[in-house]
Amino acid sequence: MAVAQGLTISLALTGLVLGLPGERGVGPAVAQVAPPGMKTMPAPSPTHVHGTPQGWRFAWPRGDAARGREVFQKLECYSCHEVRGESFPRPSDTARLGPELSAMGPMHPPEYLAEAIINPSAVIERNRGYAAPDGSSKMPSYDESLTLQETIDLVAYLKQLRPPSAAAPSGHSGHTMP
Repeated sequence: MAVAQGLTISLALTGLVLGLPGERGVGPAVAQVAPPGMKTMPAPSPTHVHGTPQGWRFAWPRGDAARGREVFQKLECYSCHEVRGESFPRPSDTARLGPELSAMGPMHPPEYLAEAIINPSAVIERNRGYAAPDGSSKMPSYDESLTLQETIDLVAYLKQLRPPSAAAPSGHSGHTMP
């Protein structure tokens, strides 16, 4: 028994010198050697192992559409995007002209609109003139200039937009540039 205790102490000191983790990953290393003829039990599997639940899907949080409209104005999104039914100035940057937005709310889920703001090059409608010469989106990314709450609110604003009348063109067309 003295040999086993001596071996345990020796292994524990070696673990300390080498910086090995101790029992349960906390404190100094303590090597445990079973005396001859004694069986060791395998370590229990950790109960803290997690995985993504089956069927899980990210759900975009609800935001405040009124604050989102303020963000739209602050960023001057109207300089590239017309919003029929709103009193914003007409788009002025014809080189960066993007889609008319009044019909976007019912057309896209909020996650799509968020991606268009954060990573506009993820999906580009190339045949509509929204691609830059290098193939990226003409729309700049706002991933570093918006807070998460501002992005949530801006998406809420875009989601509640509707064309002013049934006669208004739907989809991504229909700019009324001067």
